[in-house]
Formats: sequence, structure tokens, C-alpha cells
Amino acid sequence: MIDAVLGASGLGDIGAIFPDDDPTWEGADSIGLLRTVVGMLHGRIENIDATVICEEPKLGPYRARIIRVLEEVTSARVSVKATTNEGMGWIGRGEGIACMAVASVKVG
Repeated sequence: MIDAVLGASGLGDIGAIFPDDDPTWEGADSIGLLRTVVGMLHGRIENIDATVICEEPKLGPYRARIIRVLEEVTSARVSVKATTNEGMGWIGRGEGIACMAVASVKVG
């Protein structure tokens, strides 16, 4: 989501803002990083749409809380969807999780 917001704002990507070789960000909380990015914006986030792709955990029981936290931090409409990879590839084998997100930011 941070990359989606930064990209929609023309501010680069997460690695440019929070370099992985900078010890300042080691162990940083992702919600804290999102708050920092929201504070950098010269506009406002209108909405964020995310799809999480994983076999486990099932996100259904957590979805409302995830959305509530993200909407609170971003002051935007947030949609979070979940799907599986139907057992295919590294995601299907449970070796990782993927997420795709798009954001709309009104700059100015």
C-alpha cells in the first residue's frame, strides 16, 4: 500500500523513502511507515484497493479490523480482498504471500 500511495503521488517507492540499508528503519512497524508517508503527501488519499494472495492465514476474520486500521491511518476508503493461488507456485505451497495495491491520490 505504501508503494501504491507513493506511486500515485509521484514520490517514488518505499525503498527510496525507507532504504533497507538504513538502520533507522530496521524493525519498523509498517503502520508507522504508512503514517509517515501520509504525512509527506501534498494532497489526500481518496481510496486504496488491495488484494492479498495467500493460502494461509485466511483473512476473513481479520478483514474488518485491517480495513478499520488502514482507514484510520489514511483517512481514505480502503478495500481489502483476499484470494488463494489455488495451490500453484510458491504462494500455493505456502512459502509466501503476495499483495497488489492501487491508490488514488488527489494532489494539490
